[in-house]
Amino acid sequence: MIDVLVIGGGNAALCAALMAREAGASVLLLEAAPREWRGGNSSHTRNLRCMHDAPQDVLVDAYPEEEFWQDLLKVTGGLTDEKLARIAIRASSNCRDWMRRHGVRFQPPLSGALHVARTNAFFMGGGKALVNAYYRSAERLGVQIRYEAPVDRLDIVKGEFRAAYVNGERIEARACVLAAGGFESNRAWLREAWGQNERGEWPADNFLIRGTKFNQGVLIKHMQEQGADMIGDPTQSHCVAIDARAPLYDGGICTRIDCVSLGVVVNQRGERFYDEGEDFWPKRYAIWGRLVAQQPGQIGYSIIDSKAIGRFMPPVFPGVQADSLPELARKLGLPEQTFMATLDAYNAACRVGTFDHTALDDCHTEGLHPAKTHWALPLDTGPYYGYALRPGITFTYLGLKVNAQSAVHFGGVPSANLYVAGEMMAGNVLGQGYTAGVGMSIGTAFGRIAGTEAARAALQVKKTERERAAA
Repeated sequence: MIDVLVIGGGNAALCAALMAREAGASVLLLEAAPREWRGGNSSHTRNLRCMHDAPQDVLVDAYPEEEFWQDLLKVTGGLTDEKLARIAIRASSNCRDWMRRHGVRFQPPLSGALHVARTNAFFMGGGKALVNAYYRSAERLGVQIRYEAPVDRLDIVKGEFRAAYVNGERIEARACVLAAGGFESNRAWLREAWGQNERGEWPADNFLIRGTKFNQGVLIKHMQEQGADMIGDPTQSHCVAIDARAPLYDGGICTRIDCVSLGVVVNQRGERFYDEGEDFWPKRYAIWGRLVAQQPGQIGYSIIDSKAIGRFMPPVFPGVQADSLPELARKLGLPEQTFMATLDAYNAACRVGTFDHTALDDCHTEGLHPAKTHWALPLDTGPYYGYALRPGITFTYLGLKVNAQSAVHFGGVPSANLYVAGEMMAGNVLGQGYTAGVGMSIGTAFGRIAGTEAARAALQVKKTERERAAA
């Protein structure tokens, strides 16, 4: 019998498998995807948000624990478990040496990468390189890996794991780590969760999925049915405003539109609906998908002028270009009269001070609702550009409730041998909102914890088995 079964193939699952193997346990990892699509959403990541009290290689200045916590508290609106959040924050300060030992390399951020050189460590080669490094290390250490091995149910007796089923095959293990992602690729479930709005629309029908198509939430649903303690709102997620031309799945980072704070965003009526300059983009980019989801037709339009060019990472698709704002409205199919009234009111309300996109500057609007509180420059320099936006779901926040040991709970009681990490439990820390790189912080921290705890539980069971056999 295998000691530790890890279900999932992304960052959290790999961290769990590596830690369990390092602790002396035999490990089998089950990845639902084919080998060429392995790694889940981790393949689309770029960086890890890191606490540090002084400069560290690719990280500049300092990003102390309390500032990290306050950033997280602000974006979640208090919907977070402080104890678990601080575990992830503190773990982010000392995990990179371990990551390097398993082949992960870091680099400074590219120019225009959301101004996060102080807070985030970027993976050389991106998430795909990180995933490949972990798989190479796992294979070298003797972790067994099976691809195209989707788990559809578990055998759980009184809160304890017994076995998992893959295409009818029963796989037993002494302990198990669940790290199989959220349910963002299950469009029927998204539709059920979001329901029908007051306009008679089904918003989820217009969502795009930024990551893997394999995250169907099968085990989340199964664990609900098994009576596991759940946490999170099924409509809450890491939801980004992405290019409306992005593919349904696996669009990744290159479809994100990062110029929102440099211009204005209007809906299909040609009206603004939120403060584009509320806070730094890394702390606010992941609210815009939900904001767009609440608009008619679940679509928005990011509008900039030529002054913004060179100040953001250009997306893979070029924007719609026009020499005048009325022409841009016509090209985007927006009502020209309302659009121009919106833009004229915005331009007139701008109070320009000292523009600085790397700071909360004093360029703001006056007498405008909604206000733009920073980086408010008139849109008056052609050519002008527009990007149609759709909600892009990265991962969902509904998941399993855990403790500091990352144990799954049943009726408030932690399981003795079943653990969970990554997207399947991120809702303990992320009740809503997001800040750049924190998903990888959570997955890395609790993946390592889950693997360590699963190995401890499994090896204790194995020791007891041997003692009984020898008696």
